[in-house]
Amino acid sequence: MKSIIRAIGGPIVIFTVFAVALWLLHSELRHYHLKDFVDSLSRIPTLNLFIAIGLTALGYTVLIGYDWMGVQYLDRKLSIGRISLVSLLGFSIGNSFGSLLGGSTVRYRLYSTWGFSTIEIFKLVAFLSLTLWLGIFFVGGSLFLIEPLPIPSRLNLPVQTARPLGYILLVLFGTYLTLCFARKRPVNIRHWEFSLPKPKLALQQITLASIDMLVTSTILYVLLPPSIETSYWHFVAIYLLASVAAMISHVPGGLGVLELVLIVLLNPKEPQALVGSLLAFRVIYFLLPLALGLIGLAVTEFMSNRGKAGNTAHALGRLSAILAPKMLTITVFLAGVILLLSGATPSIDVRLATLRKFLPLPIIEISHFAGSVIGMLLLILARGLQRRIETAYYLTLTLLGGGIILSLLKGFDYEEAILLSLMFLIMLPARKEFYRRGALLTDRFSARWLLAVAVVLASAYWLMMMSYKQVNYQNELWWEFAFDKNAPRSLRALFGVTIILFFFCVIRLLRSKSEIPSIGTSEDIKTATPIIAQSPRADSNLARLGDKRFLFDDQNSTFIMYGVEGQSWVAMGDPVGDEQVGRELAWRFRDMCDEGGWWPVFYQVNESSVPMYIEMGLSVIKIGEEALVPLKDFSLEGHSRRNLRRSYKRLTEQGCTFEIIEPPAVDALLPRLREISDTWLSEKNAAEKGFSLGFFQEDYVRDCPIAAVKTDGQIVAFANMWLGTNHQEMTIDLMRYVSDAPSGVMDYLFAQLMLWGKEQGFEGFSLGMAPLSGIEAQQNGTAWNQIAALTYEHGEHFYNFQGLRHYKAKFEPEWSPKYIASPGGWTLPVMLTNVAALISGGVIGLVKK
Repeated sequence: MKSIIRAIGGPIVIFTVFAVALWLLHSELRHYHLKDFVDSLSRIPTLNLFIAIGLTALGYTVLIGYDWMGVQYLDRKLSIGRISLVSLLGFSIGNSFGSLLGGSTVRYRLYSTWGFSTIEIFKLVAFLSLTLWLGIFFVGGSLFLIEPLPIPSRLNLPVQTARPLGYILLVLFGTYLTLCFARKRPVNIRHWEFSLPKPKLALQQITLASIDMLVTSTILYVLLPPSIETSYWHFVAIYLLASVAAMISHVPGGLGVLELVLIVLLNPKEPQALVGSLLAFRVIYFLLPLALGLIGLAVTEFMSNRGKAGNTAHALGRLSAILAPKMLTITVFLAGVILLLSGATPSIDVRLATLRKFLPLPIIEISHFAGSVIGMLLLILARGLQRRIETAYYLTLTLLGGGIILSLLKGFDYEEAILLSLMFLIMLPARKEFYRRGALLTDRFSARWLLAVAVVLASAYWLMMMSYKQVNYQNELWWEFAFDKNAPRSLRALFGVTIILFFFCVIRLLRSKSEIPSIGTSEDIKTATPIIAQSPRADSNLARLGDKRFLFDDQNSTFIMYGVEGQSWVAMGDPVGDEQVGRELAWRFRDMCDEGGWWPVFYQVNESSVPMYIEMGLSVIKIGEEALVPLKDFSLEGHSRRNLRRSYKRLTEQGCTFEIIEPPAVDALLPRLREISDTWLSEKNAAEKGFSLGFFQEDYVRDCPIAAVKTDGQIVAFANMWLGTNHQEMTIDLMRYVSDAPSGVMDYLFAQLMLWGKEQGFEGFSLGMAPLSGIEAQQNGTAWNQIAALTYEHGEHFYNFQGLRHYKAKFEPEWSPKYIASPGGWTLPVMLTNVAALISGGVIGLVKK
């Protein structure tokens, strides 16, 4: 119940704020009609419109400086071209859609592709938000003191001016600046550690943010009607206050909230004229940059599909693959908004009169209703596009085509048809980006997505009420059909799409929450065995431990093995089996988690799979590096392996022998192997682990080849072996020895294994993963560092061994990165703790380690 409240509580509050803002706006504008707003918009001088467009270009140029400073703050290097791209796309999307499809996710997609870690991106986004607020603190605080903004008496607030707020803002501003100059140590906020910017960078933040605030407010100022008589600085103060209210509301784009505060504080003589200016401001500052971004993406997609050779085409292809689903989701969502808002407003009389000569009334009525229905369906399908579902792509193209035709039939809205045609053309070259075969109705719709749909629908109702104020709403209105009866058409259309949304939500609610599957049975392991036998990955043998759950594809050709701990469903490694099938299976795993409200986590995944997890919307963090020793040219010769050679020679002279024991001969040795294992665990004061490494279980050990070291015919050390198919990779899992085994027995065993692997034709020997340098737990380290280090330590094949990376380095391995993919964010430390608990056999095992 708590998770449900957390999931829907915020969106419900945001929608309530939005609904109240619409109601208050309706009250403020009760004497005006939609036509009045459109007329006011048309009276804005052309010169002022061009000035506003020029200032918008300047404003977005200034915004590039935000990301530039963020990169400097992280002490990273990135070309100005890339910084400009991510900044323009991030801000144009974030300004219009807020957190639903906001700029943070776009920034993550691009910055992570360019080598930034999730933590770095999180800090950069926090830096951008702080910079924005610094501009408000400084400019707003100064203006509220120099020219106190009077508070309307009808608001019944305890203060008469904004001067007290000015003091608060300047205190916050001064505190930040003082900390930047005086404090050298990082600031810890919950599990995160933030280093304060250097004084020079802090001053740059304040300067750039102040310029941004002034430019943005000036854009609206030049669009104001002559009837609003206010000084520039007075207006800037009002605009800042309205912007703060819009940001605090968390309504996407501050829609309704920004307009309401400006109307109340400016108290214009002609409110309809101010609404016209605000409409122009929304189009120029919000929609125009967004449209340019979408067009730019379409051009990029087209160029990347032309098959040009060279680095440019490759770079364009990567950029397109990263951004296409996000931007096309926005495009289709906007198409749905256009159709819904069009259905809520009256048709143009002249055009309708022309259509009347050629089309019968039923065609116009049906077209109007169907156009709105398509609009709602596009809002729903946009979610499927975000999830890269192929069916959603084809349905979207079909509905866009239908929307184009219906726009012409219902009122000859050719402008609308042109926009939808452009969106249709933008979609066409992106076919390859939508490859999933998932069903649309099985997709989870988050509370925030439904919030966005509800905001659009509420806006459509509000627009309808503003358009038909003169209409007397009675029951008979539902059944009025005539060429000049626009209000009944709009009412029926909106009621119809409301019913569609209602039934869609009911269907979603009636679907039972996915239960936690049981631990894999012997039949599951039997099904997985032939897949393991065909896998080049030696670690796919982890599926045979019996401590994991399984998700198979329909043909039982690929599987994901995973464990459940706390709120996390943790997949061990990448999907095992066919690569393309595994891609869809990973999405299905994510869908299962989303359906039940769980956190999908993929632990120890390979670098080659990172793009797939990024496409799935997961955060990817590098957690270590796997050491793989090439065996083709492996030998004990050479200066670098002199110590290994000495150990090998010394133990050979002491009478140690090496032997590979194949099943079923292992069965007779199980008592001795159990004795060695128990002794080793007792002496190391360690408990059996699991999940990402094996544990001594007789059914598991007897099915593995055993590498044994013997002295006087008695086994003194052993390791069970994992062998990948086609001799691509081999490794060991358990490696245990008795306390009186000859010194250097580990070196001897490894050397013999690698020589044996070379003789058998294996390409490489995996020494497992080594933690990243600098992420070791320290007494004064952050909680995140300590949890991460604990996870890495428990995740090793050779736990309790100090100097792990140094030891592995003596074999001169090739290092390849390993990652963890997860939803990230503030819950990352909890997910890492869940992973550590899985490996340690539960929270108690984690503590006892």
